[in-house]
Amino acid sequence: MQLKIMMPKKKHLSAGRAPLILFLCQMISALEVPLDLVQPPTITQQSPKDYIIDPRENIVIQCEAKGKPPPSFSWTRNGTHFDIDKDPLVTMKSGSGTLTVNIMSEGKAETYEGVYQCTARNERGAAISNNIVIRPSRSPLWTKEKLERITLRNGQSLVLPCRPPVGLPPPIIFWMDNSFQRLPQSERVSQGLNGDLYFSNVLPEDTREDYICYARFNHTQTIQQKQPISVKVISVDELNDTIAANLSDTEFYGAKSHRERPPTFLTPEGNASRKEELRGNVLSLECIAEGLPTPIIYWIKEDGTLPINRTFYRNFKKTLQIVQVTEADSGNYQCIAKNALGAIHHIISVTVKAAPYWIIAPQNLVLSPGEDGTLICRANGNPKPRISWLLNGVLIEIAPDDPSRKIDGDTIIFSNVQERSSAVYQCNASNEYGYLLANAFVNVLAEPPRIFTSADTLYQVIANRPALLDCAFFGSPLPTIEWFKGAKGSALREDIYVLHENGTLEIPVAQKDSTGTYTCVARNKLGMAKNDIHLEIKDPTRIIKQPEYAVVQRGSTVSFECIVKHDHTLIPTVTWLKDHGELPSDGRFTVDKDHLVVADVSDDDGGTYTCVANTTLDSVSASAVLSVVDVPNPPFDLELTDQLDRSVQLSWTPGDDNNSPITKFIIEYEDAMHEPGLWHHQTEVPGAQTTAQLKLSPYVNYSFRVMAVNSLGRSLPSEASEQYLTKAAEPDKNPTAVEGLGSEPDNLVITWKPLNGFESNGPGLQYKVSWRQKDGDDEWTSMVVADVSKYIVSGTPTFVPYLIKVQALNDAGFAPEPAVVLGHSGEDLPMVAPGNVHVNVVNSTLAEVHWDPVPLKSIRGHLQGYRIYYWKAQSSSTRNRRHIEKKILTFQGSKTHGMLPGLEPFSHYTLNVRVVNGKGEGPASPDRVFNTPEGVPSAPSSLKIVNPTLDSLTLEWEPPSHPNGILTEYTLKYQPINSTHELGPLVDLKIPANKTRWTLKNLSFSTRYKFYFYAQTVAGSGSQITEEAITTMDEAMASRQVDIATQGWFIGLMCAVALLILILLIVCFIRRNKGGKYPVKEKEDAHADPEIQPMKEDDGTFGEYSDAEDHKPLKKGSRTPSDRTVKKEDSDDSLVDYGEGVNGQFNEDGSFIGQYSGKKEKEPAEGNESSEAPSPVNAMNSFV
Repeated sequence: MQLKIMMPKKKHLSAGRAPLILFLCQMISALEVPLDLVQPPTITQQSPKDYIIDPRENIVIQCEAKGKPPPSFSWTRNGTHFDIDKDPLVTMKSGSGTLTVNIMSEGKAETYEGVYQCTARNERGAAISNNIVIRPSRSPLWTKEKLERITLRNGQSLVLPCRPPVGLPPPIIFWMDNSFQRLPQSERVSQGLNGDLYFSNVLPEDTREDYICYARFNHTQTIQQKQPISVKVISVDELNDTIAANLSDTEFYGAKSHRERPPTFLTPEGNASRKEELRGNVLSLECIAEGLPTPIIYWIKEDGTLPINRTFYRNFKKTLQIVQVTEADSGNYQCIAKNALGAIHHIISVTVKAAPYWIIAPQNLVLSPGEDGTLICRANGNPKPRISWLLNGVLIEIAPDDPSRKIDGDTIIFSNVQERSSAVYQCNASNEYGYLLANAFVNVLAEPPRIFTSADTLYQVIANRPALLDCAFFGSPLPTIEWFKGAKGSALREDIYVLHENGTLEIPVAQKDSTGTYTCVARNKLGMAKNDIHLEIKDPTRIIKQPEYAVVQRGSTVSFECIVKHDHTLIPTVTWLKDHGELPSDGRFTVDKDHLVVADVSDDDGGTYTCVANTTLDSVSASAVLSVVDVPNPPFDLELTDQLDRSVQLSWTPGDDNNSPITKFIIEYEDAMHEPGLWHHQTEVPGAQTTAQLKLSPYVNYSFRVMAVNSLGRSLPSEASEQYLTKAAEPDKNPTAVEGLGSEPDNLVITWKPLNGFESNGPGLQYKVSWRQKDGDDEWTSMVVADVSKYIVSGTPTFVPYLIKVQALNDAGFAPEPAVVLGHSGEDLPMVAPGNVHVNVVNSTLAEVHWDPVPLKSIRGHLQGYRIYYWKAQSSSTRNRRHIEKKILTFQGSKTHGMLPGLEPFSHYTLNVRVVNGKGEGPASPDRVFNTPEGVPSAPSSLKIVNPTLDSLTLEWEPPSHPNGILTEYTLKYQPINSTHELGPLVDLKIPANKTRWTLKNLSFSTRYKFYFYAQTVAGSGSQITEEAITTMDEAMASRQVDIATQGWFIGLMCAVALLILILLIVCFIRRNKGGKYPVKEKEDAHADPEIQPMKEDDGTFGEYSDAEDHKPLKKGSRTPSDRTVKKEDSDDSLVDYGEGVNGQFNEDGSFIGQYSGKKEKEPAEGNESSEAPSPVNAMNSFV
């Protein structure tokens, strides 16, 4: 089915396509007769019907028209021809009908007042303009008048008349004083629609000399003023008897009482009135009432409701306005004036009339010869307008007849028109309130189709939006329009597309597959025209990351993100707005590709920020709100009320909460009398509270301040309140921390924490100090002292309990009875020493001491504990007496035993015990002596190896510095270390305790040995010291070795031997990794003896050798210094670090006989002193 359209056939846009109406209307209006074709005139521009001109400027009366051939122009004035050629002041614009009257050089505007009408004519007809009424504006002066002072009583009503001169157009009225300041208006005083100033009741402050009414004439930009009016408002109480006798009531403005009264209307008068308004204008209804108190005005419509969107109240509800009034707004409106003494109402009957308005205005008609058509001129109004037709500006009744034309009221019917039927018809619709005049031509043409839209126009549309493809056309008869898609496409179907009367093709929802070339074809009986249109569908622009709501503190930085996704062929422009306007021109605002950053945020920065992404085809936006928060502003307007002796009410006004609710208020006070400048916490109240009842203390000069707190913190303090000095009173409390302690054996020192100035409650603060012995029958002894914190009682017995109390007093009286506390007079040194002291030695370093307590009376003070003095007197091993510094241990309280730790073994100690009180120590108990048993010795003080030979080494040492007993023997263990740092068998040798030198013989030459040496007592073995040394090498062998090494044959032999050794090593390592054992090792395993088992560190036996410690650079004795000595404190090595043990015998010379078993382990790559390059012989010997 082909999609065709004929111009008479109407297509209506659905409500869903309402936004397209304006676009389509613009396109329809463009479908006019081309100017290159013959056509009757059309008025395109003209002056308004009611044309008020400025008499000081030239008069310009516009009349523009188009037509083919171009029309000529003529004018009528007041119904007769206006010959502009005879008036030198009037000229007509070339190619136009616009007139210019040059009255600025000469002439008067009043001369050219009248009704003007323009006619545009060519061979096809004549078009006429509206009747243009020319009137010059007028701004006359006020007539001179003498205005008397108006004098009236307080409370009376008053109307000040304005009565401005009649101007054209009417002036705007306002009231001001001599200083050109507008007079204030209110419900009591207001200006009426007629310009008068109404007072519902007057007050003394209404008295003034310069009530001036001004009239502003906007057309001429002039202001006229009335003579000032003087008003004097007096009170009856102000009139003395003399004035009252000389003045009669008639000399006052009115004679109404100034007492309260119900309302009456000042305007309008009576109970009812009428109002008439034209349709489309603003309906203004006014009611102004007087009364005391001032009445309030209300409005209702009796037979309906007031239109919500068109109703407005002005002038303090005294004026009701309805805009765009319609006939439906006719009816009765009631205004009600009400005050406390009564109410009154007035009914205004409103009638809405209407000047003519169009229902269907006649439209230009283009017909081809032989076609039919109609012109319709349909209007409405109140009263109903009369329709009349004109032909080329002449009443149609007297115009030449046309057989193709038939008039039927508001319609002219044309049938079988011919070229001579071309003409301009005028329709006039008029009633008593105005008229409408419309020109519509009938143009008879025979033209083939034309398409005005440019060929190959490209349209770009966003997907899922309507696409409108233009095909502006013309032809007579009216062409039919068809649309095709693609080069070989069929006509587009009407169920998918919409074809509008102006030829536009609408795709309601364009999709990606809508892209392509569309062809518009226009046909009539005279021919055909076509045009290609190209359509591209683009992806919509979207904001995929929208800015988010932000709450930031003042002074911080905030960032909004806006990430846009768009069609790749479109270039978006991203713009940021604040509150729908431009961003502030401030360097704090930074915009980059995807972000808006606001630095140093201030309160003014809060608001709505919108990211707008625009392309040439669409626009999207996203918004986020920025709330700027901060600590609150300080409260202000602090006020003290309800001031009593012990309380006051504080009220304040909160400051701005800076967008974060106030949670509480903190109240602080300052005591300007006692602690000026120091603020103390008083109380806190919830954030919704703005008053607080504060408890006060006597004799304080208070000032208060308030701080507001929200989630971000507290505000700055408010300004301080006024000062409030409370009356003096007796103290409410007594001093605290009362104590009684003697500083000497015969006194009692009473101390207390004095009251501060705030607690004194009045002037003359003193203290009454009272005391008596606790266990006696004495009366209280009292002494009143000044504002101090101590009193000393002399001549007291030693350490006697006393009852003590301290009472505060001032000039107003005493504080409440104080509490009694217990104290003691001064202490003296204890008199008795502890008895029955005995010692129980627990072990070589710990002893337990016991004693009997001393009698309490002998302590003469507070028992603090017992103190033990002990010291080492002599050594049991040498019996040499030496003075040792005494050590002290104190045991708190009444304990009768204690432990003495950290004693030295095998030592002779002496101790005594003393009791301790607050004054000091008592006498010492008799000395008690005890001895500690033996312990294990320390390591030998030094070990050095001297006189190394081929097969012997000599060891020298010094005994332990702390033998901790009697040495019984020394133990020496040693073992060889080969060149691969593997350990040989370990030899164990016992040496008598009286020896300090020992020589080891039958050692292997040029071999490194490691030695482990320690001393023993009956308590066990002490710490060991380690050392390494090397035996010397045979000189002949060394010489022979050098000689052989220089021979070539020997070098070759050694290379072969080295290769063989390498193969042997590989085999050995493979066997060892598979768990193979050497014969000696197997024998050892078969005859295991506990004494020769590998020893571990935890049981004191020897483990594998490792040089992780021993072959580091010499720090702790693992390297022998130049003198071959090793200090005990320089070595932490022990025999437990080496070997697996031995089982053999020693000869008298120390040589070793027997079997051995060793477990070897490679030494790490760190160097040692035997790592120099060995000779080939040595290399062989090391593997034998």
